[in-house]
Amino acid sequence: MMAAAEVLDKRQLWLQTLASERRFSENTLTAYERDSRQFLTFLTGHFGGPVSLDDIAALKPSDLRAFLAARRKEGSGSRSLGRYLAGLRSFLRFLQRQGLVNAAGAEAVRAPKQPKSLPKPLSEKDATRLVEAGEQLQDEPWLAARDAAVLTLLYGCGLRISEALDLTPAAFAGEATSLRITGKGGKMRLVPLLPAVLVAVNDYRKLCPYHLPENEPLFRGARGGKLQQAIIQRQMQKLRSALGLPDSATPHALRHSFATHLLSGGGDLRSIQELLGHASLSTTQVYTGVDSARLLDVYERAHPRARA
Repeated sequence: MMAAAEVLDKRQLWLQTLASERRFSENTLTAYERDSRQFLTFLTGHFGGPVSLDDIAALKPSDLRAFLAARRKEGSGSRSLGRYLAGLRSFLRFLQRQGLVNAAGAEAVRAPKQPKSLPKPLSEKDATRLVEAGEQLQDEPWLAARDAAVLTLLYGCGLRISEALDLTPAAFAGEATSLRITGKGGKMRLVPLLPAVLVAVNDYRKLCPYHLPENEPLFRGARGGKLQQAIIQRQMQKLRSALGLPDSATPHALRHSFATHLLSGGGDLRSIQELLGHASLSTTQVYTGVDSARLLDVYERAHPRARA
């Protein structure tokens, strides 16, 4: 056993709280569950036995650094190490609110420096090609219409794939001109609905063979259950191959493309921040680097002095 029953019970309650109150995405919850399990397994070896709440209360910064060092030795990169630390801090803060531990030790550990990398959006031409080709790789017309609708939402509204797949028919009720999206951390935002998005969604709804109750998932898998992200990711992989696009052409790249194309078209950062649901403007500012890189590339290919 990697931990005492009381620790495992608190861990499960923490994960349930993240899901119900903080509305963390399924991917984040899965990662935090795995990371916390690995942490407790590490502590079992570190302390020489199952971990108790007293052991966790006695944790020092050096214990946390030892865990991160062990994970790095296993091949984890800076981004993964940063996520490990964020999850552990969240768990320890949860225990601290219940008066069980002091989370100060975790706060004293500095997160690994993250490598700077720019998002990789598609060109406007490739994004349009990809969305329009979304209905070409399915034999069933309703499945083809479904894939096209999802891809149109990702590019036309800048949604995360999890946000698109959480939509219900109620979101499109009446003469809807915008979508009310619940994003990371339960943050609410309004996103305008383009006519092309409405057309794609309505085409799918007309063809879908399943009854779609107003407050249940809009997008369904072949057997009628909620559509899973992996299915759209597989379809995107097939589209990449068919269209000769790079591996960076993922569902999330359509969200990056939405932001980058808005910025290059004259959109201001604050508005794009609201549309994407970013908590901090600094997160949105990364797209200025993408746009600058794109402009420099255009200059180097087109300006006579750049080619001299």
